[in-house]
Amino acid sequence: MGRVSLSFEEEPSHYKEKKACRVCDDFRSWRKKKTMQDQSKLESSGSDLQAPNDCPLDTEQLGRSTWSFLHTMAAYYPEKPTETQKQDMRNFIDLFAKFYPCYHCAADLQENVKAVKPDVRSCYTLSNWFCVQHNIVNRKLSKPEFDCSKVMERWRDGWKDGSCD
Repeated sequence: MGRVSLSFEEEPSHYKEKKACRVCDDFRSWRKKKTMQDQSKLESSGSDLQAPNDCPLDTEQLGRSTWSFLHTMAAYYPEKPTETQKQDMRNFIDLFAKFYPCYHCAADLQENVKAVKPDVRSCYTLSNWFCVQHNIVNRKLSKPEFDCSKVMERWRDGWKDGSCD
């Protein structure tokens, strides 16, 4: 798939120059790139290498936080939105896809939004649309897919077994 043109005049320099980019890489990859740029060796090569909690997010942390926000927002979107609310949500998704800090993630989302327009008719259709989008990313990352029939349970109502009560 080709890259979609973003709202930027050109690609961000950290992307074009293959520099270390916290929101484009997981912490270990970023640290390795950063270390190579600094011409010093990474002291710890263990698999438990993680950034402290008060550091900028890496791509995995950003992704988890973003999906939590988007799914929750969709779940609390109106059941019967007004035409203005529908247009506002479409605008939000378009702008979100343009300004998401992970450049290649933003480009992928822009392509996906063009291919399948957001379904903003209700909280149910929007939640399902985001779930499908999330599963596209999950497949790309070789992660398990989520059962979209359970999206409202997961993000609004809580599990039927009462474990969230």
